[in-house]
Amino acid sequence: MTISRRGFLIALPLFVAGCSSTGLNSQTNYAALPDEKFPLKQVPIDKIKPELRRQEVAYETTHAAGTVIVDTPARRAYYVLGGGRAMRYGVGVGREGLAFAGNAYIGRKAEWPSWTPTENMQRREERYRKLAGGMPGGPNNPLGARAMYLFRGGNDTHFRIHGTNQPQSIGLAMSSGCVRMMNHDVIDLYSRVEVGARVVVIQA
Repeated sequence: MTISRRGFLIALPLFVAGCSSTGLNSQTNYAALPDEKFPLKQVPIDKIKPELRRQEVAYETTHAAGTVIVDTPARRAYYVLGGGRAMRYGVGVGREGLAFAGNAYIGRKAEWPSWTPTENMQRREERYRKLAGGMPGGPNNPLGARAMYLFRGGNDTHFRIHGTNQPQSIGLAMSSGCVRMMNHDVIDLYSRVEVGARVVVIQA
């Protein structure tokens, strides 16, 4: 089948719109959030690698809908939607030897949480000892806009899925063991996940 030049020119805008729709949707996911306690600016979509942008994807798993799966080697997190679909997020993960692995559940959730370094962190580095009394939530807090606290057997594991004030760390292994997400993405996951939801962290 051939297409005339006239037909091609008529169809061209539709073709371009179809190609750009994904980009437009992605930018909407990272629009300004002025109603937050600490308002967030828009994140230009070209600042986020395409493979790290939040998007719904095909994802076959035996885990139930509502489960959060962190694929540490791939630097991805998935919120299982069911029906072979999941919401995928780019994440940053813990440095080798500090990373969390296995099953847990969301014991509690917090918006713009305060942060206290763990005793291990305080023992390792003096800068953390200065924060032994805790750091209030806000744009400079390393937990970012939201935190979901991982528990096992009723006990806090001291590992979190949380936002970050260092978005450049997404896709890398450099945190102190926790799973970090862009603030826009952690807000989205926070709105979906329930306290008690299962979390599965896969290591290599």
